[in-house]
Amino acid sequence: MPEERVRVEIDSAGIADVRLNRGEKLNAVDDAMFEQVAALGRSLAGDRALRAVVLSGEGRGFCAGLDTSSFGAAADGGGEGKAFNPFATDPGEPANHVQQFAWVWRDLPVPVIAAVHGVCFGAGIQLALAADIRFVTPDAKLSIMEMKWGLIPDVTGSQTLRHLLPLDVLKELTFTARTLSGTEALELGLATHVSDTPRESAYDLAREIATRSPDAIRSAKQLLNQTATASPAEGLALEASLQRELIGGANQLEAIMANLQKRPAAFKDPK
Repeated sequence: MPEERVRVEIDSAGIADVRLNRGEKLNAVDDAMFEQVAALGRSLAGDRALRAVVLSGEGRGFCAGLDTSSFGAAADGGGEGKAFNPFATDPGEPANHVQQFAWVWRDLPVPVIAAVHGVCFGAGIQLALAADIRFVTPDAKLSIMEMKWGLIPDVTGSQTLRHLLPLDVLKELTFTARTLSGTEALELGLATHVSDTPRESAYDLAREIATRSPDAIRSAKQLLNQTATASPAEGLALEASLQRELIGGANQLEAIMANLQKRPAAFKDPK
């Protein structure tokens, strides 16, 4: 039985503290971590009391990317015939088993805030990019590193990076595997904020989000994710559909009353 590769604690506000738990290896990703992180994301998706997720790494870095010991399995054919097949896709899922490591957080109904320190390479940066918001330390080291190993980004980076960077910048960073500081990542748009204490900053934001209507927060994430690749007609139709569902609901009425009465809102868990 592999050791616990990821840990989670959920506080009374409904904020999940998710931490990669392989600090002695700079949270390098092996088969067990791919599986456990994806499984955790799927389990959290069904938690109606969940309000936000703070995603970070234990130890000296966020995630050093793929554990190099996994390259042997790749050379043998990508894990075919092994217990973990990275290229297998479960029915109804767009992402394969490796891609689920990151994609599950993009698909999670609530906001995911990544807190990045130390190294954030390869699969690690693709995990961080699947979050909705990223806090990074000024001296963090980020790299789309796959080209160093003769590979391409394959943990959903092709789907997340294209919405954050101009194509020429994305190509340069992919072709060169150049390492960026946290400050450079902010300037380019890969990071949302720079913070000396990213986990604390992420929690502050998560607590603020947790004070808003959970129905509206979930609808906003769905709307913004889906309209990123939708046609104007599809995006406008989804916007109107989600708004119709929110108007007059218990949490929307509570948001109005709390504002009028100048008190904290007491929202119910989404149905």
